[in-house]
Amino acid sequence: MTADTEGEGPEVSARVVVADDQTVVREGIVMLLGLLPGIEVVGSAEDGEEAVRLVGELHPDVVLMDLRMPRCDGVEATRRIRRHHPGTQVVVLTTYADDGSLFPALRAGARGYLTKDAGGDEIVRAVHSVLSGDAGLSPKIQRRLLESLSTPQQPPPPSPPPDDLTVREGEVLVLIAEGLSNQEIARRLHVSTATVKTHINNLFAKTGLKDRAQAVRYAYQHGLVRSPSKGIT
Repeated sequence: MTADTEGEGPEVSARVVVADDQTVVREGIVMLLGLLPGIEVVGSAEDGEEAVRLVGELHPDVVLMDLRMPRCDGVEATRRIRRHHPGTQVVVLTTYADDGSLFPALRAGARGYLTKDAGGDEIVRAVHSVLSGDAGLSPKIQRRLLESLSTPQQPPPPSPPPDDLTVREGEVLVLIAEGLSNQEIARRLHVSTATVKTHINNLFAKTGLKDRAQAVRYAYQHGLVRSPSKGIT
């Protein structure tokens, strides 16, 4: 981090709390912020618990929040601050820019996200942006978000049938729940009626079901078939 402040915007006073568990890093951030226009450091915290407490006592405008901290991490601290002190905004200032760090922090309520290689001008812009109601995201983080949004999401793999049912037994169970007879199931699956009966006997034995009515209820209860507006109970 550097104290480069060229091209800074109009000076806006912002009261800031710094939260970072590494003493040297925390003191360095506080020192850097002391050189930046329009920012007043009113407190520093060594973990998320202390950050939440200081926000309650000092009512800062912004918290610069590290993520990986003991006792209470930055995501949980952000969630508590935004829930109980909505007047305080959170800008994450962390080493990590991976999806596993970025998205939980944003979902917890962080309005800004910077990595620790950010310059002083970038920090000032992020602080002023969140105070103005905008997002304070570094260009690197903006690119990461765009990449994530533009990457097609693969659908999750289907859940395996319950009670050690085979895939075929699960298919038969679903067709029973849809009201098909053994002959109709055989035609649908392109197998013999005898094979369908074998599958039914096997799935009944595995699940402890006694008849087709119980099988229908079982299929709905286990989410194998979508329940109608008035579900089976």
